[in-house]
Amino acid sequence: MALDEPKDTDNVYDVNGCQFIVDKDFYEKAKPVTVDFLGYGFKISSGIDFGPASACSSCSSDGGCG
Repeated sequence: MALDEPKDTDNVYDVNGCQFIVDKDFYEKAKPVTVDFLGYGFKISSGIDFGPASACSSCSSDGGCG
């Protein structure tokens, strides 16, 4: 999430006076998208499945990568 100005390739949504700008192509891949304010920051959820979390293959037993 970042401050930006809308472009021709964006959808603009006004929610309670706040504008949210989302690239049209990205939105088609990510929908549904929700943005929640949690009091200390934002939580962004989408329909993108990132699969199960896994450690990188080059991590050593002491937790260092490289």
